[in-house]
Amino acid sequence: MPWIARLANNLQRALSRSDPRHRHAAQLLVQDYALLTVGALLCAANVNLFLVPNQVVSSGVTGIGMLLYYRLGWPIGIATLVLNIPILAAGIMWGGGWRIVVRSVYATAVMTIGIDLLALVLPPIYGDPLVFTLFGGALDGLGIGLVLRGQGTTGGTDIVAQILNHTRGIRFGTTFIAVNSIVLLAAATQVGLVPALYALIVNFVSGRVVDSVQEGSGYARAFFILSSRTEEIQQAVMQDLERGVTLLDVRGGYTQAPQPALYVVVSRSQVTRLKRLISEQDPAAFVVVSEVHEVLGEGFRPHKQK
Repeated sequence: MPWIARLANNLQRALSRSDPRHRHAAQLLVQDYALLTVGALLCAANVNLFLVPNQVVSSGVTGIGMLLYYRLGWPIGIATLVLNIPILAAGIMWGGGWRIVVRSVYATAVMTIGIDLLALVLPPIYGDPLVFTLFGGALDGLGIGLVLRGQGTTGGTDIVAQILNHTRGIRFGTTFIAVNSIVLLAAATQVGLVPALYALIVNFVSGRVVDSVQEGSGYARAFFILSSRTEEIQQAVMQDLERGVTLLDVRGGYTQAPQPALYVVVSRSQVTRLKRLISEQDPAAFVVVSEVHEVLGEGFRPHKQK
């Protein structure tokens, strides 16, 4: 359409005249929402392709929506959206800031609406449990991983875990295990023990794929950062991620000039956010990311008492 072409040309001209940092931020914003959209639609497609046809319950709030569908015949998407409303409202009050909450609202809306709309067009896949557990878990993990890379969540357990971690210091894994255990126990009474056991396999595969999509395998990540905007990055890490930063005095091998460097250790769920913070402050920063096997101390695992 002509008006779309004009709009695209005007946007391109505006970006070309804008400050490089603003242009870079606009490009990242478009990229993020593309990841959120694709990831949420993959999660929605997975529900209709693999999970519902084989009565396998998903984890978290989506799983509760599926139980309401099996029990009462409610549309899964609408039920999941309604259940997420108070959780998203709580996320606005006590969660990780407006950026992640707004993106979570968007991703949740796309996923829940997509579940009901895609049910009209996608053919269900029945058959071998190996097929729908492995491929269902992989598709679910890919979708969630893309949403996390877009700095959002699919609502539900993700936001509950973030709130409890922020306000009570409860670890993410503890919340996920508790909520998913309740959902799967309820699923066993509704659809039977065997589909509930299949759901365990789906959730395990999904978790491994999420880790691989978001930042690879491993427990945590250590960042070594060289930048001309060291102070700005340091403040952003401490304020936005609430992580400590270690300042190192280094010297360039070629220039022999002294320069401060930053050393930061973050959990897997914060890797994408830290990369984005660095990119926003200094797109030319030199960053080395390495895998960390174990981290003991504040914000991570406590030291074991002998």
